[in-house]
Amino acid sequence: MKVAIILFPGTNCEEDTAHAFKLLGCQTQIIWHKEDKIDTDLVVLPGGFSYGDYLRTAAIAKFSPAMQAVKEHAKKGGYILGICNGFQMLLELGLLKGAMRRNENLNFVSKYHHLKVISNNNKFLANLAKNEVVNIPIAHGEGNYYTDENTLKSLYDNDQVLLKYCDAKGNEINPNGSVDNIAGICDENKRIFGLMPHPERACEKILGTDDGMKMLKGLVW
Repeated sequence: MKVAIILFPGTNCEEDTAHAFKLLGCQTQIIWHKEDKIDTDLVVLPGGFSYGDYLRTAAIAKFSPAMQAVKEHAKKGGYILGICNGFQMLLELGLLKGAMRRNENLNFVSKYHHLKVISNNNKFLANLAKNEVVNIPIAHGEGNYYTDENTLKSLYDNDQVLLKYCDAKGNEINPNGSVDNIAGICDENKRIFGLMPHPERACEKILGTDDGMKMLKGLVW
């Protein structure tokens, strides 16, 4: 299986992401953002600060040639995973619904955080049980996910809310102000996934948890 990881100026998680998918036996390729053609099974938009997050997160990255290829990949029904800054890119492109704002307390947050699986009716979380609690690092200054009430209702109606922030016992808590404590969503076809936490940083127990590997493994065939 081929995994293409798109690299932008300011991206800083491409090697971690490549390492995680290599552990899963994938053929990985890091692609510079100026490439306008992508031949792959899965596109991953990794975390970081593309173009320094000037204007707003991912506002400039969406105009890169590679992003046109990402949109074409989506039109063909290809799988896409956006992690942190990559999630923000998917929102900017309109491939996922909603927008991202500054954290409610205006501080950058970086720590391990528990997440509750809300829906596993998709490839990404197929290896996890509904309501299962996992421990995944978060690191962001603009992770305050927002959407209006009608769109939020449609996300729930279509089983698109995937992950919520919680404590170790599964009680919902909120580190950034995100609406309804949402940490990750998908598109209606369940082929495009976005989340603020970093599963690629939780792929080996020596690092504290390998819960992220359970997530990424679902996208490998």
